Amino acid sequence: MKWAALPLAALVLYPVIRPFDAYQQTVLLLAFLLAVQAVSWNIISGYAGYVSLGHSAFLGLGSYTAGIVGVHTGLNPFLAAPLGGIVAVLGALVLGAVVLRARGHAFVIITIALLLAMQVVATNWSSLTNGSNGITLELPFWSRDFQNVPFYYFFLLLMFAAIGFSWAIRRTKFGTGLVAIREDEGKAAAIGVDTTRYKIVAFCCSTFFVGMAGAGYAYFLTFLNPVGAFGILGSVTIVLAALVGGRGTLWGPVIGAFIVQIASELATVYGGGSQSRVLLFGVALVLVVLFLPAGLLPAIAARVRRGSTVEFIDQSGALASARVEVHVPEAPPGPILEVRGVSKGFGGLVAVDGTDVTVQRGSVTALIGPNGSGKTTLFNLVTGAMRADAGEIWFDGRRIDRLPPWTRGHLGLGRTFQVTRLFRSMTVLQNVVAPLPDARWRTMLAGAVRGHEADRARELLGFVGLARFADQPAGSLSYGQQKLVELAQVLMMEPKLVLLDEPAGGVNPSLVGRICDIVRGLNEQGVTFLVVEHNIPMVLGLCDPVVVFSRGRPIAEGPPAAIRNDPLVLDAYLGEEAGADAYA
Repeated sequence: MKWAALPLAALVLYPVIRPFDAYQQTVLLLAFLLAVQAVSWNIISGYAGYVSLGHSAFLGLGSYTAGIVGVHTGLNPFLAAPLGGIVAVLGALVLGAVVLRARGHAFVIITIALLLAMQVVATNWSSLTNGSNGITLELPFWSRDFQNVPFYYFFLLLMFAAIGFSWAIRRTKFGTGLVAIREDEGKAAAIGVDTTRYKIVAFCCSTFFVGMAGAGYAYFLTFLNPVGAFGILGSVTIVLAALVGGRGTLWGPVIGAFIVQIASELATVYGGGSQSRVLLFGVALVLVVLFLPAGLLPAIAARVRRGSTVEFIDQSGALASARVEVHVPEAPPGPILEVRGVSKGFGGLVAVDGTDVTVQRGSVTALIGPNGSGKTTLFNLVTGAMRADAGEIWFDGRRIDRLPPWTRGHLGLGRTFQVTRLFRSMTVLQNVVAPLPDARWRTMLAGAVRGHEADRARELLGFVGLARFADQPAGSLSYGQQKLVELAQVLMMEPKLVLLDEPAGGVNPSLVGRICDIVRGLNEQGVTFLVVEHNIPMVLGLCDPVVVFSRGRPIAEGPPAAIRNDPLVLDAYLGEEAGADAYA
């Protein structure tokens, strides 16, 4: 943020240096207003990836709150600004609690509907809002000699506050969790991120300063009407500002707001009025999407990275031999996972058919079978990525099939994926510290990369042989290295049971032995594993017992020696001729 100190200081001093330049002050204060909205919008739509196309509704809510309170009580709109922010947050809380419990594009459509609904309500609730006649506020109380300087500093301070708030969020576990949701919401839930809570809180955080700005904007205009307060063009402007500067960055929405506001003013003055401004916004949106999809700041950063020296990533991986301590609570022998009569269908296809599977504590259990036999679907049911149609799932003596995925993760259930699902925009170290051990607010608001957590993450990266890649982008690693990082990420959760989905799939053969050594070392310390794998020699050398799946249910179970010669297994899984070759 050091580079921003000089231009921000210049903005603070501008009314002192040019005290009588009212026009340019007005242009700048409107840029501040747009920056407040774009920075706030960026919290839910940039960090979390849930695009709101009706965010100016919260500016209107703040405006009408200040206007109504001012008319009925005589309270100055500046003093009513916090109340405008609170009303905006309450509106976001109600809407978010309903909409953000699910994924999908419904959120985009509903935010537009909210904006239009607010316009209808403001028009028809004439006893409160004075309908289409609007609300006229009192003139500013200060002398005309000050012109718009108080408004200038009001919006400038709000912009500073919004930027600081956004910066603080990004440096917490909360901010990291939002980025994880944007990158891969299902994976974020699997590593303990309460995605529903995070999205709702982010939506509320994205509205407070917008509501406050609305109160000041109402005072600045001294007149409110439904069409002006809840216009769709305001929301388009917010989105455009964030996209131009760089959605998901701290300073991108600020820079984009200044660019869009100045361009808008030039179009209005020199281009023939407001209609040319609408045309400008439409053309600009198209151009940004086509030629600058990441925004200005990310494009500049990418060009700088291309021009700099990039460290070569060793695709074979750095093999480590260090031991890492894991903390698994002592428990009596017995089953740690019990799948009882679980079924899951997709239309006419039954993927899991009344399955019973038991995993004993302290074992390395293999789950093998042909493609399409239901193994990964069973993993999804156990971890909560899918909801079972019937049956029960018990983990460590507790029924979990009705619990959300993040709660299962907090109980000690970890999982890697068949195709690695790291958060590619984060560094390797950020990926490993991303998992959350619990759902406490204190944990959510803690620093994103804290001292002891960072030390533990580096220790785990050293254990899997990738400590020197801690500050590299996760997407720059080889596929096998990403598998190892994902395992280190799961270990950060201190799991009791780890579900490994094809850990050797697509991996350089030189890393397969390392993966087996890691699993054996962790198992000796009490970590239980359930492994889905097609590498039969690896399964026979690593796992005991072996469960064979076919058509959604187990058809055989036992030690590797018994399974390799089971005629039913050879017929259903490998075929009689292939079986002898595969097990040779």
